[in-house]
Amino acid sequence: MTSFFKGIEDLFVNHLFWPLDQLRHMHSWWGANTLNWILMAICFAAFVYWMLQLKQYSDNDEEDKSISSHSYL
Repeated sequence: MTSFFKGIEDLFVNHLFWPLDQLRHMHSWWGANTLNWILMAICFAAFVYWMLQLKQYSDNDEEDKSISSHSYL
């Protein structure tokens, strides 16, 4: 059973995390943080898209009245 877990360790440490180890040992801060900048840009774009959709929903004065937590409606 230990060989199974050692195989999983080998897969992650020596193969799947290899690109991240290469980024960690770079001498350039910008090069090492490129992945972080890309992920931050994607999250910012998703946030802006979500806010624009909420504004569009609010501007159309749409409200879902079919869902209610009150039984007296």
